[in-house]
Amino acid sequence: MTMVPSATAARPDQGAGPLLRAWREQRRVSQLELALRADSSARHISFIETGRSRPSEEMVLRLAEHLDVPVRERNALLLAAGYAPRFPETPLDDPALDALREGIERLIQGYEPYPALVFDAAYHVVAANRGIMMLLDGVPESLLRPPLNTMRLTLHPEGLAPRIRNLREWRGHLLEQMRRQIALRRSESLRELYEEVSAYPVPAPETDDSPEQPDPVPYFALPMRIEHEGRTLSFISSTSTFNTPMDVTVAELAIETFLPADPSTVKYLHSLLP
Repeated sequence: MTMVPSATAARPDQGAGPLLRAWREQRRVSQLELALRADSSARHISFIETGRSRPSEEMVLRLAEHLDVPVRERNALLLAAGYAPRFPETPLDDPALDALREGIERLIQGYEPYPALVFDAAYHVVAANRGIMMLLDGVPESLLRPPLNTMRLTLHPEGLAPRIRNLREWRGHLLEQMRRQIALRRSESLRELYEEVSAYPVPAPETDDSPEQPDPVPYFALPMRIEHEGRTLSFISSTSTFNTPMDVTVAELAIETFLPADPSTVKYLHSLLP
């Protein structure tokens, strides 16, 4: 499977120009289109990219906004242009984020009995509810040591992979999601994680030998169909992020919820986790 190429070989010590050009080219935006979006001129954008003009701090942030540059990388652009970073990176256990942590906990606990979790930019799990822990029953201790990684837990042949009935389709969905994140964030650690999990052997799913099969369901999105204690449960996944984050840590958090995709899954979860 081919990987998304790195956006650029430009270094921060070359100034902001090459970095901005790399982001513009990755987003497939012309200088003229970017200039129109940022209320500038193609000539000025060209001068910034070639180093003939030093952009103001406001211009760096404006261009980064229109190029959808991740918050972490906006700090790198500011540094390359000679300005101080604008966005802090507050540890998640810092008292300043107490309200955020408490809100996240209430959110995922309120979603029970349905599974929900929170992960960071490296797909490390930072919070999970009882619905998720139920699905992890039987996973070897070696995969449950911190930091838990949602991609490893799902795709490892000793993790959830053998229990996922439609593993090839779900695996393809997850790997495509990772490729999009690599293109967006240009993260070497994320690229290494992709190389690792995409190389895992694909085990054959267990045979569904439950005595009663539910009627076919017209799914409205690709479900994850996973075996749990002899039953096949179906979930539709949805991922949410925070609007206009002003902190790197917050910007890189994602909340994933799993909505039951059929009535039998709803009934089973409510009976298991009242």
